[in-house]
Amino acid sequence: MPAEISSPRPLAPSAPAVRPNAAAEQAIKLLQPLGSLLAVGETANAEVIALKEVAQSFQLLLKLTLANGQQSTVQASSNQPLAQGTALAVTALSQTGLSIALLAPQAPLQSLDLEQLPLGTLLQARVVSSEQQPPNKAQAGLYKVVVNLLNSSLAGTKLSIETPLALPLGSLLSAQVQGAQALSFVPLSSRLDQLALGQQLQTQQERQGSLEGLVKALQSLTNSNTPEGPTLSTELRASIDKLLGALPDMQQMRSAKGVAQALSDSGVFLEAKLLEGKSAALPLDLKANLLRLVAQLLPALPNAASSALLAGSNQGSLALALPLFVRNLLGNLGQAGVRQQAGSFPLPSRALQNLDDEGDLGSLLRMAAAAVSRLQTHQLSSVGQSQVGPDGNLLTTWQLEIPMRNQQEIVPLQAKIQREDSPKKTPKEPGETLWRVELAFDLAPLGPLQVQAQLARGSVSSQLWAELPSTADLIGKELSHLREQLTNAGLSVGELACTQGTPPQGQRTTLEQRWVDETA
Repeated sequence: MPAEISSPRPLAPSAPAVRPNAAAEQAIKLLQPLGSLLAVGETANAEVIALKEVAQSFQLLLKLTLANGQQSTVQASSNQPLAQGTALAVTALSQTGLSIALLAPQAPLQSLDLEQLPLGTLLQARVVSSEQQPPNKAQAGLYKVVVNLLNSSLAGTKLSIETPLALPLGSLLSAQVQGAQALSFVPLSSRLDQLALGQQLQTQQERQGSLEGLVKALQSLTNSNTPEGPTLSTELRASIDKLLGALPDMQQMRSAKGVAQALSDSGVFLEAKLLEGKSAALPLDLKANLLRLVAQLLPALPNAASSALLAGSNQGSLALALPLFVRNLLGNLGQAGVRQQAGSFPLPSRALQNLDDEGDLGSLLRMAAAAVSRLQTHQLSSVGQSQVGPDGNLLTTWQLEIPMRNQQEIVPLQAKIQREDSPKKTPKEPGETLWRVELAFDLAPLGPLQVQAQLARGSVSSQLWAELPSTADLIGKELSHLREQLTNAGLSVGELACTQGTPPQGQRTTLEQRWVDETA
């Protein structure tokens, strides 16, 4: 849970920097050229961060803060000593000469300008002073801390905050702007995890390909009876049959038990099954079957290195090595595709090249590897969206994709399920749970459909979007029947609506706004 820091009392605005008179100005010599940092005549703020006496002069280490917030350090030589922490205004006289002027001490900021630093801005800072405040009845154990901002347009500016945390001098902080006088600490480990997750998610998105393309290619291979068709080994054909046979059909998806089984076998929970030792569930797991297919395809290709790497591999080692295979096999696929925003839903349809010929197992391998990356994209999106909010609510996300068999067609169903748990208000009063479900699929002849629904305290609401006007009209006429069925199931039904088009994009949809209103 992030710690809150704030300055609750309104304080006077900070004093502006005062330009000293010319008598306080002097010139110093740089030990290296400025390069592109400052042009002749340009000015910047600077701070003395180190001082060393050498012979008859003094060497300074200055931290420059440019007008755009960029920071850099330069070494200089001066005839006069300047104390560490001294604030300066510097002007470039040449590539190796600076004119410096002492700045009057600037009072730390007591509040933030939300036009300069909008809500949600991530600030980095270093603690320069910390003093414990005398205890009182209203606020006990508070520390008054002054930090030096390291990023944004206010880089180099000092900020005064109050916090119950004893922050060590020199420690680095990351905090998110919550208001003009409120910040929320962001743990460094959490930020590093999010950075690594974002990088991996972007990589997976660039490599991924739609599942239905692979399934159609496999169906084409197994149904081919021409002499020019591929020569499939018994093991490879068995892997293909197992993968296709495990896909759920529309009949299975009509029951709650069938849907639960399809979600469990979607591949999202493969790693959890392996950790729990549930090997009996692997034959139906989509990701396990895709990994098994890749393991059968690689030895069939003229690639001795890949075959040797897979010799004797089990599913666990194959799963660890697979990203390397994907990187080598897909080549520059990611450069050709449009980069998608991390965590986007639904993932757009993305087909790789069709098989060059019916015996092109290399293309089939690329499609299988891309399908695994698509599953991993859903998994990483789930992790990236599972978090604890500033209000303490725990949001858990499961994002997945299920290729369903509708007669001879493959219909990919994308689903995002979110559970939001609020903290307990009292030991005897449990917290509340809010469920959100989003679905996206394209079922002939209805065309593309998206559904958003939420369930809280036994009340359900839903919004549907149909891209075809005829489908939107049809669903609109059936909403009363849907309301009746939900009521018969024991639910209290709120708003049900269908709109022609697609859901609004952005951080918050109109439906999410209604969810907040209804559950407040």
